[in-house]
Amino acid sequence: MIIYIVKAGDTIYSIAKRYGVNPVHLMADNGLKAEDILVVGQAVVVQIPEKVYTVRQGDTLYAIAKANGISMRQIYRNNLWLKGQALLGRGSTIVLQYQEQWTKGNIMTNSYAYPYINVELLRPQLPFLSWFTPFTYGINTDGGLVQLEDETLLRLAKAYAARPLMHLSTLTEQGGFSNDRASMIFNDTEKQEKLIREIIQTLQEKNYKGLDVDFEFIYPEERYDYITFLQNLRLYLNPMGYPVFSALAPKTSDTQRGVLYEGHDYAGIGAAANMVLLMTYEWGYTYGPPMAVAPIQNVRQVVDYALTRISREKLFLGIPTYGYDWTLPYEKGNPGAPSISPVEAVRLAGKYGAEILFDEKAQAPWFRYADEEGSLHEVWFEDARSILAKLNLVYEYGLVGIGYWNSMREFPQNWVVLNHEFQVTDRPQIAF
Repeated sequence: MIIYIVKAGDTIYSIAKRYGVNPVHLMADNGLKAEDILVVGQAVVVQIPEKVYTVRQGDTLYAIAKANGISMRQIYRNNLWLKGQALLGRGSTIVLQYQEQWTKGNIMTNSYAYPYINVELLRPQLPFLSWFTPFTYGINTDGGLVQLEDETLLRLAKAYAARPLMHLSTLTEQGGFSNDRASMIFNDTEKQEKLIREIIQTLQEKNYKGLDVDFEFIYPEERYDYITFLQNLRLYLNPMGYPVFSALAPKTSDTQRGVLYEGHDYAGIGAAANMVLLMTYEWGYTYGPPMAVAPIQNVRQVVDYALTRISREKLFLGIPTYGYDWTLPYEKGNPGAPSISPVEAVRLAGKYGAEILFDEKAQAPWFRYADEEGSLHEVWFEDARSILAKLNLVYEYGLVGIGYWNSMREFPQNWVVLNHEFQVTDRPQIAF
């Protein structure tokens, strides 16, 4: 895999010719269209095929996979241009293996999606996921579940053999999040028992494969009540074959102050849950000053601390799939910066003639531009280089997996880099 940085005069076709690769595949791997103008400083991922198959009359994708000892999921992962669909044309080229692929071994993956996601955006992503988590079930005032319209997502997950996780948060009937709902569950035994019964019923009826608990902004005085709740969930669910996941705020010490951090006890939650996700993103966020969403030095600090409290065999590293577009000058209280996909960010740079720069310390791309009204903007986002830096961190520390927030934005480079560096675990096994 080569990460090529665009120079003045480069085109999709000149890069494809330089490396002897299919331009259609190159465009699909980078979220490009034939009419796109490349941006100076833009990262372009180039994969060099090692083993290919040329489609013949009457071939099916299933037959090609079976004859070559490769799974359908892996064929989809190696060929993003298929967009997760088995539509073949005679003479087209299927990549069965890339040069120097999977040098970092196996990895478990997870990602989240809202029910309203465009299925054509989701379909190509599902083959890359060991787990897939529709977002989100909540909690009623009586302790029952706030339901989720997840039927379409579950149907697609099944079609692509991504194991679905049921997601539980403090969502209310009104659509907001409330730490009072968490407090209610911690302190009312009958309501907690009702919630657990409805969780089990939903897991069984909808064929979920586990539970992911994401309670944020827990009251500091209830941090141990949260651990007890997770222990109770695991006590019920593990014997039935369901693992319990839990999300953790990105802390760097036991004594870190702040409403997001004080209710999350790393050692306690790490012991109570089967797996945990480090939410290592949102340093750059909609209401804050312009900066990288997940600067690698900040991410590393969280992992360093987490490993003093939790086994690496339980840790999923959180990875963002988006960026933000801030209007300058930044002032506290300004309207929030809108989030954008990495593909949108590059097109925005192209539209306004900006050069994409790369911050070596944060390991993240960024640029500035002036809009039609003359307002100056600063954009930070993710690209192949920033994803590779995070995956290298996962490999360096021997973490078990990664969790993406989220699948709602187009980011093909992420999947290409992941698929080159690691082999996704298709049948994840979690020891209870």
